[in-house]
Amino acid sequence: MKTLIGPLLLLLLASACGPLSLYYREGDTVARMQQETTQCQVQALKDAPVANQLRQGPPVYWPGRTYCDGRGHCYRTGGWWEPGRVYTVDVNEGLRNRVEAQCMARKGYRPVSLPPCKQAQKRSVPARRTTRLPPLGSNSCFVKFDDGSFQIITPGLPG
Repeated sequence: MKTLIGPLLLLLLASACGPLSLYYREGDTVARMQQETTQCQVQALKDAPVANQLRQGPPVYWPGRTYCDGRGHCYRTGGWWEPGRVYTVDVNEGLRNRVEAQCMARKGYRPVSLPPCKQAQKRSVPARRTTRLPPLGSNSCFVKFDDGSFQIITPGLPG
């Protein structure tokens, strides 16, 4: 369990400063969008299940080194091969993402990605979780709360 805490913490910290990607349909509730997203994800998983393949990267050759002493006597150490790293690839991931996106498009949603708000934008409106997807503009941004909820802010429009 301890080995998972570090990577999960890094993932949470990284996601806090990255963009917010979600499916968007103006005026829809966040709860409905999340429910529709989950339904499409489940359907996509049925239509394009996880299909992990084990792969290995190419090996790397590390040549030996030449060492010389002060009298001009040199010797060379042998080189060695380092095997390529082994990893897994879900070959259906791209297809599953397309199936999910098509499902959401049929329901009238489109994918959007919003940047995090700057401090001045955060201070310009009271902190309030978004429960209904507001109109978006080119300057829309988001604030993420500790519980995973978010607030979408579009300067010039009510937050």
